[in-house]
Amino acid sequence: MKKRFIITVDGGTTNTRAVLWEQAQVVAIAKEEVGVRNTAIDGNNHRLKCATRRCLESLLEQRGIGYSDVESVIASGMITSNVGLVEIPHLIAPAGIEELAQGLRSIMLEDICPLPIWFIPGIKNDCDRVTLENFEVMDIMRGEETESVCLIEHYGKGQPLVLILPGSHMKMVSVDAQGRITGCMTSLSGELLSALTQHTILADAVEKKFADSAHYDQEMAIRGFRTAQAVGFSRACFSARIISQFVDKDPSQIASYLLGVTLGEDILALRRTKSILAPRDVHILIAGKEPIRRAMADLLREDGFFSHIVSYEDAGAPISAQGARLIAAHRRAY
Repeated sequence: MKKRFIITVDGGTTNTRAVLWEQAQVVAIAKEEVGVRNTAIDGNNHRLKCATRRCLESLLEQRGIGYSDVESVIASGMITSNVGLVEIPHLIAPAGIEELAQGLRSIMLEDICPLPIWFIPGIKNDCDRVTLENFEVMDIMRGEETESVCLIEHYGKGQPLVLILPGSHMKMVSVDAQGRITGCMTSLSGELLSALTQHTILADAVEKKFADSAHYDQEMAIRGFRTAQAVGFSRACFSARIISQFVDKDPSQIASYLLGVTLGEDILALRRTKSILAPRDVHILIAGKEPIRRAMADLLREDGFFSHIVSYEDAGAPISAQGARLIAAHRRAY
């Protein structure tokens, strides 16, 4: 009897998510608020293993099936790092779905599940020897390669792309016309925005809340972007407090301003970095949640350097899970 189900697991810094697929349909989702950060803190991956096991068991229970019904378990993300479940070496760019499928590693972890787990490798930029003269050329990803596979499949091949993947660490991924990942660039903008919002003097100005889709203010985001361009990141950040004290703007509007300040640094980096190829005529595809996705599109258009800007509308299933399923299907085609 043909097994109808596969499981994809995405292990990040703070969360572990698993998705049960029946053919191309999502039939169950499970999440645990445990990630590789816990391994780094604890000095071992016991909690991460337990969280992964609970996610898998939850999927089976939700659907009323057993492991005998599952064809394969595919895992990606930071759980393939030295603080994850098992360390899988990065592939070297350029690499596309074929290289990722060929790079899958099957490892038996019986304390997690009775099936072998197929781990998707991350990708690193092609830089033979990193020195103080060229270190900005180097970058790495674990997990974003599966998201990229999904977006490339959605957008199609034939032209170079830059994929923008917001998160705790903003990731920008360059893709060639053949659909291969040629490099990535990472920033700390997500963590910086979190720190500014909750752990600085600006917390009062925004009431410790991020900009949300219901109250996103395009004009204030652009003002934050332009202020940072004019006087620098640090001064523009503090100016959020000045606005709070002396201008009639509510905390949600100031949060949009602060979002514009922070994302503006990523746009500057995209234009100047040597880690990826981002010429003026490249097609930019923005993923992620609102309002960050909309804000990034607004600021890129305001900046005016890039002319082809498209937003990816989420189809429901996490794009990391969609990408992992595509890689698994490509492996089966061999």
